[in-house]
Amino acid sequence: MLLVDVADGVAVLTLHRPERRNALNGELTRALRSAMADADVDDAVSVIVLTGSDPAFCAGVDLQELGGSGGNPNRFAPGGDVEPGRPWVRTTKPVIGAVNGPAVTGGFELALQCDFLVASDRASFGDTHARVGLLPGWGLSVLLPQAVGVRRAREMSLTGNFLSADEAVGFGLVNHVVAHDELLAFVHKLAVDIAGNDQRAVRALLAEYDETSATTVHEALRIESANANRWNTDPATVAAIAERRQAIIERGRSQV
Repeated sequence: MLLVDVADGVAVLTLHRPERRNALNGELTRALRSAMADADVDDAVSVIVLTGSDPAFCAGVDLQELGGSGGNPNRFAPGGDVEPGRPWVRTTKPVIGAVNGPAVTGGFELALQCDFLVASDRASFGDTHARVGLLPGWGLSVLLPQAVGVRRAREMSLTGNFLSADEAVGFGLVNHVVAHDELLAFVHKLAVDIAGNDQRAVRALLAEYDETSATTVHEALRIESANANRWNTDPATVAAIAERRQAIIERGRSQV
């Protein structure tokens, strides 16, 4: 149900129930949580990519299991190390969503939990909680307004209507839209760019973004300043910069 491939410091997790459009049953949800936790502690992994087996990214909770076999939504509730409002444990490493097709309801929430998204031109995004008669539990009512604005988020949730990939990039929900066959190669390049940076700094920046986005602007600026003063005067930081100086210069020149 979940494929895992690690190469070049990048772990690709692929939701693999194509016959059910990668709908989330209990087994797949548990496998995803376990794989995220494993990738986060694997020294061979610097970046995590989440995608789905065609034709969909994820159709959300498996309604057949939910309604036809006595299942209930609470099986997807937080437990163990999983915090409220999250589908998997909080990761210290970046998670990129490679959205290869429709991302619907719970699947849309998985996408929103990624640090940023790249979409195939076949991708679409929809919140159909109201159509089904459920309420979101994995952060959608918080993360969707952050991505597209409160008024657009309300419209999406209350109507259940979908955004196309082009609309999603226009609204700021996704960073890039690429041809379907180029999606994973494009995302892999971005992931390798991240993996090539100082990983202490990458993870510190990621944690800082999590902290500053959850508070006021005034408090966020205070947090950033305090973190910078502590980090930038750490002897380990100074030593790492000295060791990487030539590589930093060459990489910068290659992108000018």
